[in-house]
Amino acid sequence: MLRGKHVLLGITGSIAAYKAAYIVRLLVREGAEVKVVMTAAAKHFITPLTLATLSRNPILTEFFDPENGQWNSHVSLGLWADLYLIAPASANTLSKMAHGIADNLLLTTYLSAKCPVMAAPAMDLDMYAHPATQESMDILRTRGVEIIEAASGELASGLDGKGRMEEPEVIVRRIKSLFSRSCSLMGRRALVTSGPTREAIDPVRFISNHSSGKMASAIADELARRGAEVTVVSGPAAVRPSEPGVRIVDVVSARQMYEATVAEYDKGSDITVLCAAVADFTPASPSTSKIKKDGERMELTLVPTEDIAAAIGLRRRQDGVVAGFALETDNAEDNALSKLRRKNMDMIVLNSLRDPGAGFGTDTNKVTFFFRNGDSQSLPLESKADVAAALVDRLERLLGQC
Repeated sequence: MLRGKHVLLGITGSIAAYKAAYIVRLLVREGAEVKVVMTAAAKHFITPLTLATLSRNPILTEFFDPENGQWNSHVSLGLWADLYLIAPASANTLSKMAHGIADNLLLTTYLSAKCPVMAAPAMDLDMYAHPATQESMDILRTRGVEIIEAASGELASGLDGKGRMEEPEVIVRRIKSLFSRSCSLMGRRALVTSGPTREAIDPVRFISNHSSGKMASAIADELARRGAEVTVVSGPAAVRPSEPGVRIVDVVSARQMYEATVAEYDKGSDITVLCAAVADFTPASPSTSKIKKDGERMELTLVPTEDIAAAIGLRRRQDGVVAGFALETDNAEDNALSKLRRKNMDMIVLNSLRDPGAGFGTDTNKVTFFFRNGDSQSLPLESKADVAAALVDRLERLLGQC
C-alpha cells in the first residue's frame, strides 16, 4: 500500500526514540522510501547509524555537513515528502511547532512541509496532561496536524499513565489509512451523536452515565479526515472531535438530543452514526428548586425518553446508511441483533462492559459489527481510532451499495 510513497520521519529527544527503528523497518517493508531527520537530543537515545542502516538513506541532523559544506535543504525535504511523521514528538518540539520556532532542521522542515503532517507525542504523564502541552496539540490540530494520541501504560519514569508513544504497528496503520482514504467521502454529509445526556432531578442534580465521547469523537474525526462534512450532536462529553471543520451542536438532555438529531438528519445525511449514550428514562417531574434532605425516603418517578434510533429508522433514506451502537452486559449478541432489526439500521456495533479495556472512558474498544444482511465481523481490542477507521471503511462500502 505504501509502495513509492516518500515518508520523512522526524525523531526528537525521548526514550521512545528506540521505537523509531521499528517504524522505519515497517515502512520500508511496506515499500515506502524513508528519510530521517533527528534533533541533537534524539542522538542521545538512538544512533544515526542504526537508522541509516534500516532506512538505507543518510540521516540528517544539521543544516549542513561541517566537513564538506553540503547543505541539507529543509525546503527540498518538505517538497520531497508525501508525509512528515514526527515520532516521538516531545513536549518541547510540539510547543515549538505550535509557536513557529525553527531552531533545528526538524522544525524548519516542518514549517516548509507541503504534505500532511502527523505527530506521535511521547513524554511523562504530567507533561502530557499539562495545559501547555494540551494547548500546543490543540493548536496543531487546528492547523491540520494529525495527532496520534499517546497510549496509557508504564512510563520510563516508573509511573503508570498516559504518555507512551503509540506502538509502531498502530502508527503505520494510521499512515496506511491516511494514504488509502484520499478524501473518499468528499461531498458527503455525516451526522454523529456523542457523549452522555443529563436528565435533571432538580437544578443541581441529574441522572447520567459514564460516556466520555471518545468513541464518537474518533468516528467524527475519521469521517472528517476522509473529506466528509461532519456534524456532531453532542451531550456534555469530556472529549470532543479535534479535526478542523467538524460542526458541533451542543445539547444536554435526551429530549434536546432527540430534537437536534432529527432536525439535522432531516437536512440530509449520507452517513449517520448514533454513538451517544442517551438516557432511556428521565424524571417525570423535575423539581424547579433544590430538593432538601429531610430524613425521609424520596421516590423518583421515571418516564421513557424519546427513541432517537427508532425515529431515524423511520426516516431512513435509501441512499444513505445508518449505524448504531449497542453497549451490553448480558445476552449481548441477541440484544444487538434485536436492536438492529427493530430500529431499521444498516449496521450495529456491539461492545460489552464485560470486556476489559472496552466501554466507557477507555482509549481502546473491542467490538463486533453486525449487518442488515446477516453478516458480522469481530475486531480484537484496538485503539478507538483504529475501531473508528474500521467502522468508516465499512460505512463507505455500504454507502457504495446504496
